[in-house]
Amino acid sequence: MLDLLQPPDDIEILPARKLEARVTGVFAAYGKDFVTEAVDALALSFEGVERDLHSGVTRRSGSREPWYPRGTEMRNARQLSIVASDELAIVAGRMGIAEIKPEWIGANLVIDGVPRLSMLPSGTLLFFANGATVKVGAQNGPCRFSGESIARNAGMKDVAAGALLFPKVAKRLRGLVGWVEKPGTIRAGEKVSVRVPEQWIYRG
Repeated sequence: MLDLLQPPDDIEILPARKLEARVTGVFAAYGKDFVTEAVDALALSFEGVERDLHSGVTRRSGSREPWYPRGTEMRNARQLSIVASDELAIVAGRMGIAEIKPEWIGANLVIDGVPRLSMLPSGTLLFFANGATVKVGAQNGPCRFSGESIARNAGMKDVAAGALLFPKVAKRLRGLVGWVEKPGTIRAGEKVSVRVPEQWIYRG
């Protein structure tokens, strides 16, 4: 008889984990452009970062959701963009520039202290010391629009080439997107408890 309490021999299940990290930067996009600016704090509601360009309970589908007609209203699981300093440094090195500032690519949060932040799985919970909770939705795929912003701000001679280079060298290093599970306020310097859920690979 199949033992439903034990996984099949060919399935590896990794246990849940807890990690500790720290917020080292908070940013918001208060204008019409996705580029963000440093702020004192992020006020989070169920719609996301208050007054931010990407706030809202729902959003319109785009090129990332080819299974829907463009412009279809859908749940907004991309309320916040989260990056790590060490990963941005790797991408900058690959692009041959001194640095990539988080605001150039529209980041809302810089979280440091988690190895390979971009590889945190969907469903990971970020518990911030001041009370807010953010749930990770997915990796944030690098695009040429962010690449163009980097190339322009970094003073690259060939902006078009830089725009195309970024998606190639930043894959799985561009951070995460997530949504607000519990409202609150996030400030630079506060601690984050990272709860990584149990994981496995589904092969069918």
